[in-house]
This record gives sequence, C-alpha cells and structure tokens, in this order.
Amino acid sequence: MKKRIGSYPRVRVEGYGHAVVSQAGAVLLVETVRKAGLDQAMSRTLAPWRKQRAVHDPGKILLDVALAVALGGDCLADVAMLRAEPDVFGPVASDPTVSRLIDTLAEAGPKALSAIRTARAAAREHVWNVAKHAAPDASGEVIVDLDGVLVLAHSEKQDATATWKKTFGHHPLMGFVDHGSGGSGEPVAGLLRPGNAGSNTAADHITTAQLALAQLPKKYRRGRRTLIPTDSGGGTHEFTAWLAQRGRWLSYSVGMTITEQIHQAVLKVPATAWTAAIEPGGEIRDGAWVAEITGDCLKGWPKGMRLIVRKERPHPGAQLRITDADGLRLTCFATNTSDMAIAALELRHRQRARAEDRIRAARATGLRNLPLHDTAQNQIWLEIVQLALDLLAWMPMLALTGKTRRWEPRRLRLRLFSAAAQIITTARRRHLRFARHWPWTDVITDALARLETLPNPG
Repeated sequence: MKKRIGSYPRVRVEGYGHAVVSQAGAVLLVETVRKAGLDQAMSRTLAPWRKQRAVHDPGKILLDVALAVALGGDCLADVAMLRAEPDVFGPVASDPTVSRLIDTLAEAGPKALSAIRTARAAAREHVWNVAKHAAPDASGEVIVDLDGVLVLAHSEKQDATATWKKTFGHHPLMGFVDHGSGGSGEPVAGLLRPGNAGSNTAADHITTAQLALAQLPKKYRRGRRTLIPTDSGGGTHEFTAWLAQRGRWLSYSVGMTITEQIHQAVLKVPATAWTAAIEPGGEIRDGAWVAEITGDCLKGWPKGMRLIVRKERPHPGAQLRITDADGLRLTCFATNTSDMAIAALELRHRQRARAEDRIRAARATGLRNLPLHDTAQNQIWLEIVQLALDLLAWMPMLALTGKTRRWEPRRLRLRLFSAAAQIITTARRRHLRFARHWPWTDVITDALARLETLPNPG
C-alpha cells in the first residue's frame, strides 16, 4: 500500500534540458508581424535613428519590446524572455541597447512618434485588406471610440499628478477601433496627459481624434464611413463643432451632460413621444425608453445635431442623481446621423461600452503603470503598448475563428502563448513540435496554418 504524500504528483527537477522552447505559442505573434509587414515598415521608418555599423535595427528592437509586452511584460527589461529564445525571436538587443534607443527616440520627440505611427498605419491598412470579411470595416463603417484611462503612478514621475478620482498618476486619452461583437478592438491613438488633465478638454479630444483618423485608410475620409463615439467628456461645444465641420464624411455620437435646461425639457416630453429602447437582437429592452429633444436645447450647438435622451430604471442599489426624474435614470447623447430611428441610435451609442473592454485589455498589456520617468520616454512606452495591442488584435482577426477570436490578452497568454514546444532541426529547417496533450494545440496549429496561407506584404 502506497501512502499519499500530497494532492499533486512529485517530480524531480533538473536544469539541463535542451531543444525546448518556452512561450513557443508566441510564434503566432511573430508570424503576425511578418504577414502584416510591420517589421519592414518599422525598419524603414526608424532608419534615421540607426547608427552606422549598428548590430541591431531600431525597428526590430522596438518590436521586440512590444512582443514582450504582448506576452505579459511590463518593463523594458522583460525583453529578456525573447533574448532567451533566439530560435524563435532571432537576435535580441541587450538591456542597455534597448534603453539607449528609448532615450534617443524620446529626445527626437514628434519625429520619432510620427515615424512609429506611420509604420503602424501602413501595416494596419495591409492587415485590413488581407482580413477581408473579418476586418472591422467589413460592414462599411469604422467605429473609433475615444475614452480616457487613469494610469496610477507609485513614484514621482514627470507629469504624474492627482487625478479626478483622488488617485495619483496620468490620464492618457485613447482611441480604439471597435471590432464589433464578434471580435475585440485595436488602438489607433494614445495621447499621454498629466493626471489632472480634464475629462472634457476639447483640444485633447480633437488631437486624439486627428491621431486616430490618421491611422485609418484614406477611403474612410468620405461618405460618413467613420463614426466617432465618446462619453460625456466629448460633449463640448468646441469638439462637436470640430466634428460638425467634417460632417460630410464623419459621423459622431457623443455623450452629453444633463443640464437643467435638458432636464426641464425631458419633463415636458409627452408620454406618447417615448419609444421603447431595444436590445442588439431587436427585442425590447425592459424598463428603458428613448425620446428626441428639440427646441431651445439645441441653440448654440452645430446645425444638424440631434439630441437623444434615454430614461431607464436604475440598477438595484444605484443612487439617483438630482438630474434624474420620476425615479428613472436619465442619460443623453448627441449625433449627426439623420437616417436612423432613435431606438437604433441609442443602441449604437450604448454599445460604445465595449471601449471599457479595450481599456481593461490595455491595462493588462503594459498600461497598468508607466515604467519610465520622463514624459517623453513614457510617450514612447505608450506607442509600444499600442504596438502590442495591435498584434493582439490582428492575430485573432487573421488567424482565429469563433469564440477564440474574442479572447482577451490574459486568455491568449494562458492558453496559446504560454504553450511550450520542442524545437527540431531537419533538412536544414527548424520545426516547433507542440505537445499533443495540450488542449489548445489544435487552435495554435490551425491558426499558424491560416497565417501561412495569407499573402506576404509587397
């Protein structure tokens, strides 16, 4: 009779293994870089910062850091996990070389940022063209959500200040392209701001919108093929006026603060003017109604703007505000879309809540904190985070199907990227052999097969 010594089997540990690759599933991201042409684009745009007789290419260095962040790293030194696996990731620069490049790009300021963004835009256009029906523009419209993110700081970093939530850190403004209910989303803008930056600063919203639109192919700058939703932080006269000036090719759906004037107008809306809100499947949303407000509430706002109000029973335990009415929670938004019913417009605006999923993914991918001291350095880090998030969005778009395409970064790391494999060299070619018993080996191999069938960038 054998005695049990614990709940888990006991194994002997040795440190002399060979021909084994850790984080082998990351080959999915490496292949995505290749098929997107991101390595070529980054190498080309960052060529001015490559010194003569330099061993490492600046574009490759930055992509290596982005890959490390995509795999769960949260500082520059985490690139060491790639350096340990040269058979998969190739030669990786040393920590001092990485740090020097970040300092150099930070000193270059807007020129370096523009170079990185240009490479990302070129790769994005190629990925969308290759993805076809899986691309976020398959429906004929691209949705770019703008939202602020609070990033905590635990030390005295440049521009780290008290935030409106009584924390301490930074308050970047981000833009995300929504992939819809069948996918995730990808970042297209990141504006680093001090922690005390306002949520409704119109100049920052305009700058972020410009950065986001510059990431989209030029064909989305006509015929209202681009929609920009925001929360109430975007509901300012200056920002809506800027959006209205581009109304021929740009649609917007911005949250609005319930003012006393709007509150009084809602109280005068007759019961027959309220329409039941709807769910994504078309069924009626229980306990929610919408109506359109006209008249004096629109004075001083851009021509053609529609003001939609929703009233809904509050969630259990929710505290009513002074601007609510008859025990119902009031929310309001403005749009320039004229050819949709108000219930459909309200559903479209409510679905911008998916931006919170993108923010959660960003926090899990290098945006939990800003690891560097200077603002210019952390702006480069913010671009690296966006590169990592791009790869985490493009890989499922190009290679995964069904429910797996909606997996967020944490699940991708746990099930796919963390998979180990045996490396075998035969006929002068290297092969990765994943474990047969790993539950998601088929997902990895099928995804790699799909990537293999995609055309290479020109």
